[in-house]
Amino acid sequence: MLRHTMITASVLLVLQAAGVAAQDVRQVLEAVAENIGANDLQTLQYSGSSGFSAATGASHSPNDDWPRFELTAYTRQIDFDAGFMRDTLTREQGAYPRLGGTQGVPVRGSHTLDVALNGDVAWTITGGGAGPLDREGYMDGAPVADVRKLEVLLTPHGFVKAALAPGANPTMAKSNPRGQPTTYVAFTALGKYQVTADINDKNEIIHTQTRVANPIFGDMLYEYRYGNYEQFGAIKYPTYVHHHQGDELLNRGHNVLDVAVTSARANEPVDVLTPPRSAGTSPIDLATIDSDEIADGVWAIGGIRHASVAVEFDDFVAVIEAPLNEKRAIAVIEEVYRLAPGKPIRYLVHTHHHFDHSGGVRTFAAEGATIVTHRDNVDYVRSLVLSLAPRVLEPDRFSMFYPDRLRNAVIESVNEKFVISDGSRTLDVYSVAPFSHATTMVVAYLPGERIVINADMYTPPERSAQAPAATAGMRALLETIEANDLDVARHVGLHGGVGPHADLVDLVAAGSAGD
Repeated sequence: MLRHTMITASVLLVLQAAGVAAQDVRQVLEAVAENIGANDLQTLQYSGSSGFSAATGASHSPNDDWPRFELTAYTRQIDFDAGFMRDTLTREQGAYPRLGGTQGVPVRGSHTLDVALNGDVAWTITGGGAGPLDREGYMDGAPVADVRKLEVLLTPHGFVKAALAPGANPTMAKSNPRGQPTTYVAFTALGKYQVTADINDKNEIIHTQTRVANPIFGDMLYEYRYGNYEQFGAIKYPTYVHHHQGDELLNRGHNVLDVAVTSARANEPVDVLTPPRSAGTSPIDLATIDSDEIADGVWAIGGIRHASVAVEFDDFVAVIEAPLNEKRAIAVIEEVYRLAPGKPIRYLVHTHHHFDHSGGVRTFAAEGATIVTHRDNVDYVRSLVLSLAPRVLEPDRFSMFYPDRLRNAVIESVNEKFVISDGSRTLDVYSVAPFSHATTMVVAYLPGERIVINADMYTPPERSAQAPAATAGMRALLETIEANDLDVARHVGLHGGVGPHADLVDLVAAGSAGD
């Protein structure tokens, strides 16, 4: 009886402690809600006209942050009760150098990206490519609707409203980093995402974060930083909003958005848009395969905007490019085994470090392929792409294997030239001198077939199409060909198209109009 009484008392103490903790965290959240005006908040709109946005996943080099553009207008509208959000931003090149990916921003003039969420449906209204942040291959791991729902929860007012909602069951911890008293509150959102906020001693949320699945980063840090709260009518809102995606300790690319907020409005009408019929459906099926034999034992594996090329040798296959993510990589791998049955994939040629051309590298490494990449890309592939960082949200084949098997994945460096051969067929890989799009580019050349295969440098146009203006990529490709005295008959673009070498020569000779 005594033992039973002691156990019961212990359980009661635990339950009482849990009840006190729940009461404490609720008091903290209620103080924040009162301070920033989150109580009885149905709609929130804030805007600014200065800052920057970035081309995520497309840095100039693996050691650079994402390329930036000047932000000339930004507005976010949220209707919490309707589950509606709309983000509209306008950007231009401005004073930032035009290096790396350009994300649709023209050399001159502006570009507007307008995206929305209504309930479980997310869509792009105007100006966007694939993916929640206009980058194919960058955010392929996380459902677009999930990301935009998290965006709402990562706002200061969205966080405190969600954390106070029935069933949220938030937890709390306190610390004193660098002498600054800070309270940390966390809860689980959408059944799988831990969302955390840092609260200062002024009852202001100064930082929110979660993690989302990403083909390169794995469980990628996704965070907002807030500062300099000001009173805007019934609410307080930070006048400084900064958005990070990715861990700076893993990769320099992480700064995504920076907004100087000049206006915030509470409970004013928001035009809740009805999604179009096509909204919420994927614009492309990554498993779509359309193979074309462009030479004996050489296949362009397309079907979507990002292609791969398979080259058959006597007892193995080499594949050029593993774009987007694991789903696409698996589809390409299965097609290679269909085209060349019984032959292992021994090499993967990785053209450059941009995320939309790197998302399937891990899958090919798990298949046992040697990764052939630019010399300045080796550390990036080894430390980031093939990282053993956690992938709880979306495990892939590489993360499922025992680490000892993968620790020494083979990576071959392309200094000036790397040769893949079986004694009869040869595939040469050449490094390209740095140009405005990327510093780590390589191209593949089949001397027997006189074919050059490239990514993001030259997409041969359809014969009936208007000839494009010359770009820095075209010039860099032609210079590489001439410097290595390559005898070229045809070009294959990894964004589609097969065309004669004479077309490239003519385009470059006709002049340039920027990259």
